[in-house]
Amino acid sequence: MKYEIVARDHLAKHARMETVHGVIETPVFMNVGTVGAIKGAVSTEDLKEIGTQVELSNTYHLHVRTGDEVIKELGGLHRFMNWDRPILTDSGGFQVFSLAQLRKIKEEGVSFQSHIDGRKIFMGPEESMQIQSNLGSTIAMAFDECPPAKEGIDYIKPSVERTTRWLERCRVKMAELNQTPGTVNPEQLLFGINQGGIIDEVRMEHAREISKMDLPGYAIGGLAVGESHEEMYHILDVTVPCLPADKPVYLMGVGTPANIIEGVARGVDFFDCVYPSRNGRHGHVYTNHGHLNLKNKRFEKDMRPIMEGCTCPACRSYSRAYISHLLKAKEMLGLRLCVLHNLHYYNHLMEEIRNAIDKGEFLEYKHKRLTEFTEPED
Repeated sequence: MKYEIVARDHLAKHARMETVHGVIETPVFMNVGTVGAIKGAVSTEDLKEIGTQVELSNTYHLHVRTGDEVIKELGGLHRFMNWDRPILTDSGGFQVFSLAQLRKIKEEGVSFQSHIDGRKIFMGPEESMQIQSNLGSTIAMAFDECPPAKEGIDYIKPSVERTTRWLERCRVKMAELNQTPGTVNPEQLLFGINQGGIIDEVRMEHAREISKMDLPGYAIGGLAVGESHEEMYHILDVTVPCLPADKPVYLMGVGTPANIIEGVARGVDFFDCVYPSRNGRHGHVYTNHGHLNLKNKRFEKDMRPIMEGCTCPACRSYSRAYISHLLKAKEMLGLRLCVLHNLHYYNHLMEEIRNAIDKGEFLEYKHKRLTEFTEPED
């Protein structure tokens, strides 16, 4: 991997990350395809048309249903889903701690029941790395515990210390797997994850500790899980400077367009969130003036595109009125068009951000966009 910062504007940075599956221009929004597909009948050809750079899939979900060993047998996740650009797989840790109704945490890992069929599963650092190696993703995430944001230091500190020990085990296992004959992607990269709730000193200490492992990249996890936006931004303010300046930074599970712009302003490279696809499936679409609910009656005779000037497949060919009709008639085309628009909007937003950084105009761009988000549409 090669990571090169192309331009800086204060803390915001435009970088190029070269991987075995192609170049990633950051800041980047990764389009979330949990089980190897974007919900909303969006194909990989669609993803290329709307400017997707990185697809994100989920280790836990692919393990419990179809199975990572089957996917490896079929040539790995890239071949399985017909996607030749970078893929990031999360470790499954968040899902283990959020979906499993019965779980038991110990030093070795976590025992839990599948949310699909109730069968018993054990997952630890080595198991997560093996699953992700079977999938052959470009970037694999370390297995960690994601504690609730509001937990106190008596819970958070031991949890973070265990996450550090798990990260070292992930690093060792990943190195072993990448040297194993028959590995789908022997160039697989490992990103470590910073945790610590909203406790400054724990976050900062953990960031410094995991930075010593000299990994290809680092993520900030455990945010956007109940804390306020202001608390999240504060944690970024104190944590990002404690991570290596010459490595990519990934803010996991975030967020709204405003969250992303604020994250970029604090030095973040990678983002992901289910908002654009999930909201699109409910008829909510993003514009530069906030989001619209196309199911509202006021759109039934509105022949304008979702957003003037947008070049997505929905805005090029269809009106708000028609998409509103499709949604009310429960036609799948309606939600598909909304999802395509939202993902295109996010991908294009990142392109605008990179261009603004290149020109040294990011702060002006940030102010303009954040102001527009709060202003009503003409």
